[in-house]
Amino acid sequence: MENIFTQWFGDNLLTYILIPVPIIAYVSVFALYAVLAERKISAWMQNRIGPNRTDKFGLLQTILDAVKLMQKELILPSRRDNLYFRMAPYIVFTAAFMGYAVLPFSSVFIGVDLNLGLFYFFAITSIGVVGVLMAGWASNNKYSLFGGMRTVAQIVSYEIPTALSAIVVVMLAGTLSMQKFALIQSGGIFNWYIFGGPGSPIKIIIIPIMVVSAVLLFLSTLAETNRTPFDLTEADSELVAGVHIEYSGMMFAMFFFAEYAQMFAVSGIVTTLFLGGWQSPFGELIPFLNTPVFQVFWFLAKGLSLVFVQIWLRWTLPRVRIDQLMTMCWKFFIPIALVNLFLIGLYIIFA
Repeated sequence: MENIFTQWFGDNLLTYILIPVPIIAYVSVFALYAVLAERKISAWMQNRIGPNRTDKFGLLQTILDAVKLMQKELILPSRRDNLYFRMAPYIVFTAAFMGYAVLPFSSVFIGVDLNLGLFYFFAITSIGVVGVLMAGWASNNKYSLFGGMRTVAQIVSYEIPTALSAIVVVMLAGTLSMQKFALIQSGGIFNWYIFGGPGSPIKIIIIPIMVVSAVLLFLSTLAETNRTPFDLTEADSELVAGVHIEYSGMMFAMFFFAEYAQMFAVSGIVTTLFLGGWQSPFGELIPFLNTPVFQVFWFLAKGLSLVFVQIWLRWTLPRVRIDQLMTMCWKFFIPIALVNLFLIGLYIIFA
């Protein structure tokens, strides 16, 4: 996409203004309707109706909720740290949004194809933890502070199995470019890295390793987005609302936007690394399904399917305790990820 805009407008400021517009539009629409989808899916799972009063099927419900939040008064705690309190929600959202810069929606639709795209994504999205900690500390509320401290421990811990699971694909692909991950997996579903990636028939021996790595990556990113069963940041039954407790109006909305934006962003990472990115599962058998428009469709379909699984898990599993959360990471996820890394290394050497 960057090349297209450069060709049309030249290498100038207009290029860098126009590139983020489709992405911010998508993030805004996705965040609004992911909330509606979550409410509808949870209602269906619990044999309820869900939002159904505003427009057909309640399609305008979250839009009206957003309008309501924009109109609400900002009630600020009297003993807050004003600068950090106001900055925190925008840092959290900005960190989540900037990760979209390297997501390859198609072969031509990408913000920027960095050589270190995967490294950039993990680095920039991890800045969000700074905003959460700022929110917890600046609110001058013990529940907010507990939520912020839990977030730091949780995200710093789960970044390790996240990175180790992703490195498995990096070792096989020999690149950190998000676009190249997708390009390498061309040729159909059996060339996706969850099925061992492109290569000789003996790749079948690493399929279990890749499946485990994909599951580990998905669960670890679930913890990084603070989704149930890893939502210790909010932990309603213990911390009321955690870091969000003192926020209202649009500041509160920014945390919600960030959470749902991050849900799709991490799903996009799993899609790009293990599920072929924007590649059609049919390969070249049906050529028109590999056009840029269909490439966007495949990427969104795969990413939104993983978002559905995230929502499904939220309304299925109970929240884990903080000690269980850390035990799961340090005693199970990290050792399994290290074993996978070692086995992939042996495969590369001897295959």
